[in-house]
Amino acid sequence: MVGPALSESEYLSRQSAFLGQLPESSLVLIPTNPVTYRSNDTVYPYRANSYMLYLCGWSEPEAVLMAHHEASEWVTTLFVQPRDTKAELWEGRRVGVEGAALGWPVDRTCSIGKLSDCVSEFLDDCESVYYLPDLNPELDELVSRTQAVELADPTTALDDMRVIKSDAEVAMIQQSSDIASEAHIAAMRATSPGIAEWEIQSVIEAVFTARRSCWAYQSIVGGGENATILHYKSNNNRIADGDLVLVDAGCEVSGYASDITRTWPVSGKFSDQQREIYELVLKAQMAGIDACQAGSVWLSMHRATSVVLAQGLIELGILDCTVEEAIGDDMEFNGPYRNFFMHGTGHMLGLDVHDVGGGRQGDKDEGPILQPGMVVTVEPGLYFGSWRDDIEIPDRYAGIGVRIEDDVLVTADGPVVLTSGCPKTIEEIEALVGSEG
Repeated sequence: MVGPALSESEYLSRQSAFLGQLPESSLVLIPTNPVTYRSNDTVYPYRANSYMLYLCGWSEPEAVLMAHHEASEWVTTLFVQPRDTKAELWEGRRVGVEGAALGWPVDRTCSIGKLSDCVSEFLDDCESVYYLPDLNPELDELVSRTQAVELADPTTALDDMRVIKSDAEVAMIQQSSDIASEAHIAAMRATSPGIAEWEIQSVIEAVFTARRSCWAYQSIVGGGENATILHYKSNNNRIADGDLVLVDAGCEVSGYASDITRTWPVSGKFSDQQREIYELVLKAQMAGIDACQAGSVWLSMHRATSVVLAQGLIELGILDCTVEEAIGDDMEFNGPYRNFFMHGTGHMLGLDVHDVGGGRQGDKDEGPILQPGMVVTVEPGLYFGSWRDDIEIPDRYAGIGVRIEDDVLVTADGPVVLTSGCPKTIEEIEALVGSEG
């Protein structure tokens, strides 16, 4: 196992900023995620809890980060799995208690087997516990037996901190974005009529693996009508000549995610009707990126993309109304354009693909103010699934689904597209598709 992803000073600064907001009579308990079983004794690939990664970079299972105030300062203790030769023969080598003491940004390390005794002692002396429940049953039981303390949520303070990315975090997301861009390019080059969705997925995820990353979410590869299903994940159909394929795939480097969507014709050439929809979505996406200005409200992005899409749908003869009528209520965005663009324009990005900090479709207000250091996605789309029975789909565009998504860093000087290495103009895409052969 490699060491922490970021510098010791960065983790210690985060810990200090977080703990400095808490009463000195508090106890902090941050357990990592449990191992999740897929079937019988087969487990899902392990991924540590994002708050554990954020505070100390520890990525092994069965761990708890504890912080308590002692004398005049906060003291952190990391409980980890001890070395165990028999277990390591089956599951891989562990860092262990001694290894954790050498390389991780904590004051003390201890075996996870001593968790109950240690935590019980500190629970007796604290007035409040800042705690993540439902991740560690042993810890849940300990805390539930303590009636005299107030339970508090540590994520309120931590989420505020996580919204603004440091330079080191941006570098991690940039690395993840570069790998994902490379993967999409490889998939475009490998595409030809009749290719299977799973074959495109295999090309993308092979790049992820070759570059020592892993997928950040289950890859979406939807050909033809499947591109009109927002979270399509079956990836088990072949894609006919003349169809588009929508690929939504991103990877993760040391927990930091990328999130890219591109849409391209498997034949290598957009048809006239595909080009019309694609150019409209791209125009909307560029407007959304331009709206990622520091000081703007979150909904600025969605308003920008919505105006372009609504106007375009009217010009294409798909809607017969004014732009205002097409969009609907300024906060609800409930007009008829939503029949074809039914999701939000983007989300926060970081240690989680849909990262903390708000800014999602359905917020009761205009969302957070965009600030330098935020990383967001911008991903408008249009979907014309002929299988739908809730609306009338124009024959000319039946079966077309297009989404374009990039990862954008908000700066004081304007938006910076971290995924700019992934081509998205019609000319670039047509030159790439099928070029491998």
